Amino acid sequence: MSAPHTLSVAELRAGLDARRFSAEELARHFLSRIEASGTNAFIDVRPELTLAQAREADARLAAGERAPLLGVPLSHKDIFVTRGWRSTAGSRMLTDYVSPFDAAVVERLRQAGAVCLGKTNCDEFAMGSGNENSYFGPVRNPWDGDAIAGGSSGGAAASVAAGLAPLATGTDTGGSVRQPAAMCGVTGIKPTYGRVSRYGMIAFASSLDQGGALARSAADCALLLDAMAGFDPRDSTSLPAPDREDFGRDLDKPLAGLRIGVPAEFFGDGLDDDVRAAIDAAIAQLEALGAARREIHLPRTRLAIPAYYVIAPAEASSNLSRFDGVRYGHRAAEYRDLNDMYRKSRAEGFGREVRRRILIGTYVLSHGYYDAYYLQAQKLRRLIADDFQRALADVDVIVGPVSPTVAWNLGERSDDPVRNYLADIFTLPASLAGLPGMSVPAGFGRGGRPIGLQLIGNYFAESRLLNVAHQFQQATDWHRRMPSDA
Repeated sequence: MSAPHTLSVAELRAGLDARRFSAEELARHFLSRIEASGTNAFIDVRPELTLAQAREADARLAAGERAPLLGVPLSHKDIFVTRGWRSTAGSRMLTDYVSPFDAAVVERLRQAGAVCLGKTNCDEFAMGSGNENSYFGPVRNPWDGDAIAGGSSGGAAASVAAGLAPLATGTDTGGSVRQPAAMCGVTGIKPTYGRVSRYGMIAFASSLDQGGALARSAADCALLLDAMAGFDPRDSTSLPAPDREDFGRDLDKPLAGLRIGVPAEFFGDGLDDDVRAAIDAAIAQLEALGAARREIHLPRTRLAIPAYYVIAPAEASSNLSRFDGVRYGHRAAEYRDLNDMYRKSRAEGFGREVRRRILIGTYVLSHGYYDAYYLQAQKLRRLIADDFQRALADVDVIVGPVSPTVAWNLGERSDDPVRNYLADIFTLPASLAGLPGMSVPAGFGRGGRPIGLQLIGNYFAESRLLNVAHQFQQATDWHRRMPSDA
């Protein structure tokens, strides 16, 4: 039998049901791999809690219960509060915080019988493109330890790529599921905004944050999304969609007649040649499977970065005001008065990138600048969404690169935040529009580092995206490849 960390969720499910291994044995296998890993993908691992959940799953299996994720291990991005484990958001501000309740995503997956292996590393408060902004240190790419893993869900993507977990939850604000999935060579999906409850998700930018799924394949992502998604009355932005949906219902549908839109704006200056070649080959593969290519335009793509980096910091400025050293979180050891405590606690508790975005957000929301910056950015957001609707009236799926480059080296862009922001140019538009998007492994580029193909669909088109991704993966083996030491 193949090693458990090389198996798909369907194969793990079959092994559990046939009693070839128990949930506890499976959990121990992955915990041992986590302990030996040098990726820094996990912030908090508590074997006693993991094994207790595994034994509960074994008891449910022994009682005859059957469910897709029952007994299957997974990791949770440390943006989802999780009872029993620390919930830090990758920040010193919350370094010792243990939540008294579970986030909706954690709650749903626990009910489905999934076994939590621990909390994965992430950029502080999900702010970053490389997972270098974490208080707990950067995540190393499993394909090349000198490279970033992508952000902000770098720990989640690395945990899957390195064979430390078969499934991982992540969050995507401006590309934070898709970009690390691309750079680590795994599959990731950001659903339509509102599909996955934000209850218990530590907020960065509330109108953009959305939970997502990472796994080795589209089929596995569909199973994870099935359990994660659904209406939640505790989240005012939760969509009144069906409480349970079969996202994998169209996986086996042929691609004959599929209209794929290729935006000219995604293939201009700034796209590295190795990425361009891999994406061109992936599009040719989709055409060989029966899809019809159509050239389209998303003319306001270049405006996505300025719009996003006004809106997201503005919302972050508001959301992070609650971390003041009074009720919970980091408090400075010495201070003169209440205002001094606020200043010192926030200066010590927040990292450089978080402080930068709070300052930007406070500025654009201040009197005299709101209309000039924030309001204009929201108007641009509407225009970007309109561009997508015009394009999606003529095509079924939009395809292109996830990132202009493969993963860069750790520290390479530390002193150039704008260059970091430019890495999100192809993921930000779909986030601003609230559309579902995916990253699918599509080859390797410079230095043997992975490249991802991005798929973007219309609202509620997750099953279509998963269908396209699955058919592509049936014809290629990029998603099956693992780092040599995995």
